[in-house]
Amino acid sequence: MNYSCIHYDRHLHCLKRFDFLPPTFTSNLYINLYGQISQHTDPKPQFKEKYFPQIMDHFNFNIMGNGTYEQRYLITDQYWKRGSGPIFFYTGNEGDIWEFALNSGFITELAAEQRALVIFAEHRYYGKSLPFGQDSFNIPEVGLLTVEQALADYAIMITELKQQLGASACPVIVFGGSYGGMLSVYMRLRYPNIVAGALAASAPILSTAGMGESKQFFQDVTSDFENYAPECRDAVRGAFQRLQDLAQMEDYGHIQSAFSLCKTPSSYEDIHQLNGLLRNAFTLMAMLDYPYSTHFMGSMPANPVKVACDTMLGGADLLHALKDTAGIVYNSTGDLTCFDLYTLYVECADPTGCGLGFNSLAWDYQACTEIEMCYESNNVSDMFPPMPFTEKHREQYCSKRWGVIPRPGWLKTQFWGDALSTASNIIFSNGDLDPWANGGVRRSLSSSLIAINISEGAHHLDLREANDADPASVIKARKMESDTIAQWVKMEKER
Repeated sequence: MNYSCIHYDRHLHCLKRFDFLPPTFTSNLYINLYGQISQHTDPKPQFKEKYFPQIMDHFNFNIMGNGTYEQRYLITDQYWKRGSGPIFFYTGNEGDIWEFALNSGFITELAAEQRALVIFAEHRYYGKSLPFGQDSFNIPEVGLLTVEQALADYAIMITELKQQLGASACPVIVFGGSYGGMLSVYMRLRYPNIVAGALAASAPILSTAGMGESKQFFQDVTSDFENYAPECRDAVRGAFQRLQDLAQMEDYGHIQSAFSLCKTPSSYEDIHQLNGLLRNAFTLMAMLDYPYSTHFMGSMPANPVKVACDTMLGGADLLHALKDTAGIVYNSTGDLTCFDLYTLYVECADPTGCGLGFNSLAWDYQACTEIEMCYESNNVSDMFPPMPFTEKHREQYCSKRWGVIPRPGWLKTQFWGDALSTASNIIFSNGDLDPWANGGVRRSLSSSLIAINISEGAHHLDLREANDADPASVIKARKMESDTIAQWVKMEKER
């Protein structure tokens, strides 16, 4: 089977080639958001891939002059009430923009209901939007990769496309999930003259600004498995302890055999790498604990946390059970005959994983500059081996890798941190199953700064298209989001 590999949310994902083709039409009848049969165009979107001549450096008129690069975006006007319907703009995050467009069906379902134009914009330095082509990750070329530059890209693109499309009177609502959700919040804060409102799904705007506990993330990953079965947590912890015992005895042959490693480990560094790879698998399964199988960020079965725990508890040997559990993520097709530690996982400035390839280089750089992710496991509040990652560790790594010294607190200074009470028109949605949730806003701050907590929701489940297996909590959340966005659009038109 022909496969393509991409990188999203710092992880490597290989999908069947046809999974990347834009969706096709099936029927002109569908059930709208309110359960009514509608005769609008089928909600399967027909995106057109286009490129926008974007300014390379929005903030320095000397170095780059008027230099531009080709920024990719996807657009569909099939639902749009031309000239008056709203514009739904997805603030692309750390990966290929097609991956987000094909896994954010709520936006196009809502567009069909509210007659909106839909645009998915790719983030600079990701996918095909490389300002310097293959040289984009050289130093100093990579220096134009900042949150501020990305937001300015989106502001310019929105402004110029509105003019080109005769849409000057059309309110703009921005959407985003995870880092993209952070960008949606920042767009509303920085450019309220352009953006009327923002839906930020699973946006960890507090933890990535250095606010909160370093142990929180992996504690919350552990909680997902513990809540399914405390014995599952204990089995995982016991398996890691068994691995540690073998490593201390330098019984590397046993470790290679137990985990089907392509090469025999031979050092502390190799065992550290194995621990990181295994921990990363549990992170992904916790994030993607959707109630149905998905091909987003890899191929996952329905309810992967349950599948993982059943695997851990069903094995006669803890180490083999741990290997099989990691295989849910790394060997979903069953094609791998062995695990290559340094191919499947690369340690970087994000302890939750950067992935591989150009997209991972971009995210690693961002994690070394503005995005703070000093998360660590300790084997006390979580089930993983102690793997510290302090500000000092981050500084040492980033100085060596990119020649930069992180500036803790900069994101908080730039984008308000938790001092958001004077902002308006932002929805912060988070799922209780998502380990990123407690790094975001969990309670409403005003009548227009609305927190929606989804009791059975994984990582931005609410942005996904409707599914028969959806819990009632996400159906309710989407209804609240759609009603609120309709109000924002109406208010903006009446101004």
